[in-house]
Amino acid sequence: MAAIDGARERAPKMTKEERKVIFASSLGTVFEWYDFYLYGSLAIYIGAAFFSEYPETTRNIFALLAFAAGFLVRPFGALFFGRIGDLVGRKYTFLVTIVVMGLSTFLVGLLPGSASIGIIAPIILIGLRMLQGLALGGEYGGAATYVAEHAPNGRRGFYTSWIQTTATFGLFLSLVVILLIQNSMTAEEFAAWGWRIPFLISVVLLGISVWIRMQMSESPAFKKMKEEGKQSKAPLKEAFGHWKNAKIALIALFGLTAGQAVVWYSGQFYTLFFLQNVLKVESISANIMIAIALLIATPFFLFWGWLSDKVGRKPIIMAGLALAIFTYFPLFKALTAAANPALARAEATISATITAAPGDCTFQFNPVGTAKFTTSCDVATAFLSRSSVPYTVETGAAGTPASVKIGESTITSYDATGADAATRAPAFVHDVNLALQKAGFPLVRNAAKVPDAKLDAFVAANPELSLNADTIRAGESVSMTADQMVAAKLVPAADAATIGEQKVYTIPDAGTFKMVADPDEVNWPLTILILTILVIYVTMVYGPIAAILVEMFPTRIRYTGMSLPYHIGNGWFGGLLPATVFAMSAAKGDIYYGLWYPIIIALMTLIIGLIFVRETKDRDLNHVE
Repeated sequence: MAAIDGARERAPKMTKEERKVIFASSLGTVFEWYDFYLYGSLAIYIGAAFFSEYPETTRNIFALLAFAAGFLVRPFGALFFGRIGDLVGRKYTFLVTIVVMGLSTFLVGLLPGSASIGIIAPIILIGLRMLQGLALGGEYGGAATYVAEHAPNGRRGFYTSWIQTTATFGLFLSLVVILLIQNSMTAEEFAAWGWRIPFLISVVLLGISVWIRMQMSESPAFKKMKEEGKQSKAPLKEAFGHWKNAKIALIALFGLTAGQAVVWYSGQFYTLFFLQNVLKVESISANIMIAIALLIATPFFLFWGWLSDKVGRKPIIMAGLALAIFTYFPLFKALTAAANPALARAEATISATITAAPGDCTFQFNPVGTAKFTTSCDVATAFLSRSSVPYTVETGAAGTPASVKIGESTITSYDATGADAATRAPAFVHDVNLALQKAGFPLVRNAAKVPDAKLDAFVAANPELSLNADTIRAGESVSMTADQMVAAKLVPAADAATIGEQKVYTIPDAGTFKMVADPDEVNWPLTILILTILVIYVTMVYGPIAAILVEMFPTRIRYTGMSLPYHIGNGWFGGLLPATVFAMSAAKGDIYYGLWYPIIIALMTLIIGLIFVRETKDRDLNHVE
């Protein structure tokens, strides 16, 4: 592909019309990213509402997979809408993508959960996510192409960098809306129905976005090409059926967007999941931390875009990849020490040891949530992974159940298919949690509500609390009917007919265990600093990416050509990152092990990019062939 150097003359200042183009394109795209990232930010609540029949670890993976479903179809959206954009025009495609995205998001807020309509609920949910992915697949390439074709030579990196801020602003907007709603109600109300409000609000944003898009005119490069009769009659065939252009698309994918995608999602999305689900930072605090980091780092998108007009796109992107490769492990370990110091101390000194019979442990990579892992070893490894506890596995005698050794305590696991699994499971969970707490892991216990009929058994099952049943009975209590106790999950429904109304006692610090990050120990400034550094890496690889992709393809196939490698990279390599990293870490027993996924992909892109990607900053878009 040849290019004429036409950008070395001094670039003019931004005109009023150009500012309008950037504002209109960027604002509409911000709203579209807001719609898309609501799902990722609320994955925990959506998992509970639509995948509640699964255990917590599988539910988290399944919820993240549904998030990835929106990404898996993005390349198909790029092909479908890219073709329309190259045949009909950029503006028309803008209008279609925003309507599809807005309506799909709004319907998520109205969709009943699995408790109401069963398996139909998650099926419809994933279908709506796929529609969102299709729409987003057509959105980004159109916005980047539209702005780039309005930009003068020598300023294209800076102009398109405004589009690069939209994904971050969209995520930031979604976090702010979520925080405002969370602070307006109780945690229970938000978990039950409040999480739906951000989705419903999107219908207002849809109206604003459609109005904005209606004010836009077609890009000058597209109009010029159409007037000259140089339009492609078959953009898909020309972009990918001819080796000259297909080769450029492959270089763009493996030498640019694959690595950019894993750095982007590691720095802006997986960090939120890591804070909440691995480090156990309280949800609102984690959202605030990410929001502040995004606010601080976002101007760097513009800085790197501006700098790429001076020094080139390639050096900045390659430098961002290299920094991520060499610093991810120390940065995420530092993040643990800052956000949950007690967990960091415990992990540094305590490692659980699982002793299991040969063949009892299986690789628990289960992204679709359909496989069942029931052996005694799998029960133990799944529980420790969910609790962010590192472990090693040793081979034991054949035919013996797995055991977990934590400090001086050894707890025997159980087969989840055994006849006694229902009775052994609570004891196993209690004993492992108690051992972890004694070893120094940051676990706390909620208050326990115990019916009088179960009090003696409860006291006997918790000898470490040194409880006295007579003392508890002499204290305060409330009377509850059998139905009330069943509704509160204090007794099984099968016992309702025999227990009748009785007293219920509240015993402080005696209920279920929960791993937490102590709010008084969280180092907010250091945590935000580390998150900001991770987002700055994002700005380095993402800020100049639109400009370099646009400059690689001619006008007649530009929308189609640049959209597919971008969305395969971001939709597949990036979109699957959260589920892949989480599952790898859970399977290995090391909360950092999954980081090898983004590091290896980034290393691949760095090597291919250094060898095959050519600098494009001085290309004239009207002369790219």
